[in-house]
Amino acid sequence: MVTVQATVLSFAIALVLGLIIALIRQSPNRYVSTAMTEIVEFIRSTPLLLQVFFVYFVGPQFGILIPAWTAGIGMLGIHYAAYCSEVYRAGILAVEEGQWEACTALNLSRIRTWRTIILPQAIPPIVPALGNYFVGMFKETPILAAIAILEMLQQAKIFGANNYRYTEAIVMVGFFFLVFSLAASAIVQSVSIWLNRRYRLQ
Repeated sequence: MVTVQATVLSFAIALVLGLIIALIRQSPNRYVSTAMTEIVEFIRSTPLLLQVFFVYFVGPQFGILIPAWTAGIGMLGIHYAAYCSEVYRAGILAVEEGQWEACTALNLSRIRTWRTIILPQAIPPIVPALGNYFVGMFKETPILAAIAILEMLQQAKIFGANNYRYTEAIVMVGFFFLVFSLAASAIVQSVSIWLNRRYRLQ
């Protein structure tokens, strides 16, 4: 199903890109971290629909032709990456200063410090917040219909127009959104509990 595929792919982009952004914002180079902060604020301060329109409709005027699917998935992922980066950053900042000092004292490399010490402590507590963004992203996929991507709600609209029966189609879509959101929330909660137990954070 297009809606689920769009959500999963976009969320994968958001998770990876969001982590990269968060790490860049932790850069000791003030100019780099400040520039990334401004980019994140710009993305968060402008509507997702505007960003999708800009890439899909304005891009061709500059010779940049991007297929609707790529533009929609890409911008949905980038938009939520800005929000996920804030969640990652909050988790990183929550790690005690002593952990960083211990890594320095043990002469651990920067990569090993992040991989084995910082991220295992920073990520488990923020899983619920990331899960909320996953559900929120799922609910925002109907925006993709604006660039001719036939996601679930748009298909329901077409079905209603062809059969003059909007009620059943719209109710079924609403029910699916509800069930998917509740199931996703339950899975996220289970993953969060498992991670917290594994890393003994509770």
